[in-house]
Amino acid sequence: MRQQIRFCKSFDGTRLAYAVTGEGPPLVKAPHWLTHLEYEVESPIWREWIEELSRTHTLVRMDARGCGLSERDAEFSFAHYVNDLEAVIDAVGFERFSLLGHSQSGAISVEYAARHPQRVGHLALLGAYARGSLRRGLSPERIAELEAVLKLVEVAWGGDDPAYRNLFSWQFAPGATPAQLASFSELQRRSTTPHNAARILRSFTVIDVTQSAQSVACPTLLLHGRDDSRVPFSQGVELASLIPGARLVPLDTPNHILVSHDPAWRRFFEELRAFLPGAARRVLPALTSREGEIVELLARGLDNAQIAAHLGMSEKTVRNHITHIFDKLGVESRAQAIVLARQAGLGLESRPS
Repeated sequence: MRQQIRFCKSFDGTRLAYAVTGEGPPLVKAPHWLTHLEYEVESPIWREWIEELSRTHTLVRMDARGCGLSERDAEFSFAHYVNDLEAVIDAVGFERFSLLGHSQSGAISVEYAARHPQRVGHLALLGAYARGSLRRGLSPERIAELEAVLKLVEVAWGGDDPAYRNLFSWQFAPGATPAQLASFSELQRRSTTPHNAARILRSFTVIDVTQSAQSVACPTLLLHGRDDSRVPFSQGVELASLIPGARLVPLDTPNHILVSHDPAWRRFFEELRAFLPGAARRVLPALTSREGEIVELLARGLDNAQIAAHLGMSEKTVRNHITHIFDKLGVESRAQAIVLARQAGLGLESRPS
């Protein structure tokens, strides 16, 4: 995996590391729980994520402050995380791009999209939530449990015995293989210090984007495991209900971090590929960006009315686009266009839900 690692500074002078891979339309992935740009390309979990996302897009990932190659000695707060994302995107120079947020970085992405509607063209969220655990009205018993977890992270995270980190890893991906769990445990150990890990976790507990979510103006896709072992499905439902026009796709999985042998992995990337602009254009370069979006949806089996609703246009406009697409692809029918698109790796087995 070849990646270009670069550095910039956030608003408070904190050094941030980010990496660029792939070619195609720009896609920014906000930083999830504990990152390390160098180790992730070796990870049996994250390497496959990077390869898949880089296959059709210019992918930008970043190490969160306090993690990986970014400066370890830093202050931690939700405001800092959003400002850090702003700094990296400004350093990369993207004027308009798609944004992907996973877990707590979903809230970071929502806040960014609300602040910068002119820059975020599409917003995709996985396992995301609007309110951190201490903003959900927990019982005193659950709050005491949370405090105990934070203390355990601080005192037991960095030791040679991975037992506690392995338990924590299992909560994120109960369907992972032993090798994948061990890799995730090692990633957590390498990413940051025990003190930082506890401070970062604590900062997540007070996240609240319930107001900002209502200001998101771009097309938004949310995907969430029905049995997510880390963030309850109800949190994804709540966030989807707050974002105007957002579409929620339930995934049949307990995994908060999707692993490649999980059927939900394929479903996630089918939906993401159909949603993000430009994937079809990468494999069928004669198409315009809009035509590429339509071909992706054709390959998923959507009819003209469904495509029109998905893209916010009239059925007549969809029909006109399809006529031009047939000419460019050299086909005479919808069936032939679908076959060609699927041979190019679009649509796969996905159908409208």
